[in-house]
Amino acid sequence: MKFTELPTPCYLLDENRLVQNLAVLRDVARRTGAKILLAQKAFSMFSVYPLIREYLAGTTASGLYEARLGHEEFGGETHVYAPAYAEGEFRELLEYADHIVFNSFTQWKAYGSLARAAGKSCGLRLNPECSTQPSDHAMYDPCGPDSRLGITIENFQPELLDGIEGFHFHTLCEQNSDDLVRTVAAFEQNFGQYMDGLKWINLGGGHHITRADWKRWCTALIICRKSTRCRFIWSRARPLC
Repeated sequence: MKFTELPTPCYLLDENRLVQNLAVLRDVARRTGAKILLAQKAFSMFSVYPLIREYLAGTTASGLYEARLGHEEFGGETHVYAPAYAEGEFRELLEYADHIVFNSFTQWKAYGSLARAAGKSCGLRLNPECSTQPSDHAMYDPCGPDSRLGITIENFQPELLDGIEGFHFHTLCEQNSDDLVRTVAAFEQNFGQYMDGLKWINLGGGHHITRADWKRWCTALIICRKSTRCRFIWSRARPLC
């Protein structure tokens, strides 16, 4: 079919380019031992999920319907984070999620027992307070002074960590590996004393892994992993970038 004959509106996907980028993501995962997940918030064309799941470990979701989409159409692991969970949806969300990340100790106290009873791996989103964003991104900066995304060290309550298996941060936006190294150093400085016994650290998204110099990510991730001694998960990896 010619381009001029395509029905509109429609989405047109370059499958060759998609596969090239997926191959890079899979190679980084194999070289480093990290898991890389599809960010459905950024890309949810489920018609190509059968292709993508050959390369990635699962999906991330920010709510009930994204979690259901990832669980039913993609398979693999389903990781969920939301700034706050709706009481009327949380039990259904547990039918689809494997990992649940809470934005605050208040949310953890409200829903943690339900998640643990359902056999889910639970984590907390933390704020390393290490801004790597340019000045024109200030209003979107998760580490900005008015951010409510994640728990700061000032508000951290180590006495409530029983049952927590992982930590999560998400601070980057289409950035390179040097910003990840800087962020992990700040994260470890603030929260390193609480990492013993953790099963995983979710590095969030915004990682421009498919750059021409993508092998720098392998080196950076291996260095960071040796430092923290935890299994890394990259969420929100966008296969078209």
